[in-house]
Amino acid sequence: MKKYIVEFIGAFFLILTIGCTVIAPGAGDMAPLAIGSALAVMIFAGGHISGAHYNPAVTLAVTLRGKCTWADATGYWVAQILAAIVAAVCVKFLKGATAMAAVTAMTPNVPQALLAEFLYTFALCFMVLNVATAKGTAGNSFYGLAIGFTVLIGAYSVGGISGGAFNPAVAVGISILGLSAWANIWIFLVANLAAGVVAALVFKATNAADDV
Repeated sequence: MKKYIVEFIGAFFLILTIGCTVIAPGAGDMAPLAIGSALAVMIFAGGHISGAHYNPAVTLAVTLRGKCTWADATGYWVAQILAAIVAAVCVKFLKGATAMAAVTAMTPNVPQALLAEFLYTFALCFMVLNVATAKGTAGNSFYGLAIGFTVLIGAYSVGGISGGAFNPAVAVGISILGLSAWANIWIFLVANLAAGVVAALVFKATNAADDV
């Protein structure tokens, strides 16, 4: 149970930070820095307990890699989605009715958004597998920063194209908040989860000597 609690806490603060910094008055162009930093600190806080996935796509990749059981993966997914819902409710309360009424959902170009979400979710999942599960990087002290900065890079690079979720739980959160239309949530689910699968396959192909 403690692993699921940690997954809830980490995903909650990630999505809370996204909502609070993206919705005006927020952090403007500095929002990706705040979001990446929030993810990094939550990873350092919970990595030793749950592995600090905070992302269903990462959980899928780590499970296919063999470092998480399917039973735990299911618990992680439930915790991450619940965290997204609770975080979105908190953001709505903190921002107030006036700010929330001004929120408009972006209208993505579907092929561009699919590719953008796939590429940077792949980068995130592949990087997590290499810095947090590979023998060659075991015991490192930088994995939280590496993961946080990957999200920061992705948000700055393609946030204006897809919304920069790279995380199905985040997709749920931003849909509740009105930053993305519910009709578009399939873009994130398909691209993010496919990227997790491909990242696990590529990791196994490039780290064949790694023990499971």
